[in-house]
Amino acid sequence: MFIYFLVLFGIGYLAAGRVKDIKDYYVGGKKLGFWVAAFSSRATGASAWVLLGLTGMGAIFGVYAYWVALGTLLGEAISWFVMAKPFKKLTDRYDSITVPDYLESRFQASSHWLRGIAATALSLFVMIYVSAQIDATGTAFETFLNWNYFTGAIFGFLIVVAYMAFGGFVAVAWSDVFQGSIMVIGLLILPVYFLWSIESPSEVIKGIEALDPALLNIWGEEGFTALSVAKITGFLMIGLGYLGSPQLFVRYMSIKSTAEIDRGKWVAISLTLFMNVSAVTIGILGRYHFTTSVDDPIAVLGNGGQNVLILLVEELLPDVLSGLYIAAILAAIMSTIDSLLVLASSAIARDFYQKILHPNIKDEKLSIFSRKVTFVISLAALVLAIAVAMISPNRTIFWFVIFGWSGIAATFCPVILLSLFWKGFTEKGAISAMLSGFLCVPLFKFVFPAIPTYGVYFQHIAELFPSFIISILFGIIISKSTKINEKNHD
Repeated sequence: MFIYFLVLFGIGYLAAGRVKDIKDYYVGGKKLGFWVAAFSSRATGASAWVLLGLTGMGAIFGVYAYWVALGTLLGEAISWFVMAKPFKKLTDRYDSITVPDYLESRFQASSHWLRGIAATALSLFVMIYVSAQIDATGTAFETFLNWNYFTGAIFGFLIVVAYMAFGGFVAVAWSDVFQGSIMVIGLLILPVYFLWSIESPSEVIKGIEALDPALLNIWGEEGFTALSVAKITGFLMIGLGYLGSPQLFVRYMSIKSTAEIDRGKWVAISLTLFMNVSAVTIGILGRYHFTTSVDDPIAVLGNGGQNVLILLVEELLPDVLSGLYIAAILAAIMSTIDSLLVLASSAIARDFYQKILHPNIKDEKLSIFSRKVTFVISLAALVLAIAVAMISPNRTIFWFVIFGWSGIAATFCPVILLSLFWKGFTEKGAISAMLSGFLCVPLFKFVFPAIPTYGVYFQHIAELFPSFIISILFGIIISKSTKINEKNHD
């Protein structure tokens, strides 16, 4: 762990020397190579939900959780293969360094409404997302090292802020390569070591079936029913978040050329497939190892099964490798926190403060202000994480993260998608799409699941998919009606 933190501080120190202006701070001067961009994208998209949340889902649901791996793989593939190049070309043409920059230029916005709504949505949901990662930090330190949860959360918060506040996006991208590599190694070693250490690996499938046959049913414990289809839809649609989420698309903005995208897409897809499939597999192996047919898996493996990886590491691996897994979990968490903090900082410092409130401010002053904003946002996220931990002790990391992920995705992905591939998309259509997506997330998270009889279907489909669809519809309808009104006016 000491070596891990030392490397992060070293990256922050070296990166600080390369941050000359605001473009360097927020998009690395648009000079990233494909390896850095691909690893950074994957490490940011993985977060704590892969190592803790997705392994837990594998333990609770069995092979059913592979639907999540498929959904994320499809989303990542469409993002890199279909959307990355058009987005890169347009952001270079507009000289954009934030997603709100791109949107305002793309629609030749007549006011700052679009930028303001985008920046507000980013600030809010990013803070939720970051707080979920800080929450996972506290849980990791508490479980591995028997630290007090709050001490661990605060310690993790201080580490991230220290190395990335000065190095900005350059530090974030370089550290993501380092941290992504640790995650990949961790997800490779554990299942291989487990299968090597048991007498008969072929007996694992029989043992899992004896525990609960539903663990090997791709349709889940209910079989092929309307409810299982709703759950599968919710799992698959998590991948929609890859179709325009700013924390991922800023990597396309920062890569140095479209040629690098052609190389980077294969790295990103390979990492996504391996990491997510391995995470679910680790969860299934942990369920086999730690539980019997009469055990309650939640009681043994923790809420949502999210302690399964930690328990496997503690029991099976020597201390040196246990230290590696502590670093791997922290890497998953911190690689997402740093990316999100830079994103939220850009929304407030660049999009609100510079572009709306003080358009004449120089970039030199903005760079200093950006670092202060980064610290304030991270502190607010820390407070939120601690508050949620006190109010909801039975929360799960997976669904806490997914709410923040869904909020960002439903607000931005439909707008980015339509803006790239539909010339008829208008500024008013974009504003309505963002607002509807933004507002629908809490609606489908908290209101629709409470509807008698049918609420359970909304609960399992989750909030992202219906919010995404409604946002798309609003964007199309308002854009078309705007065009009609303009023609009538002419």
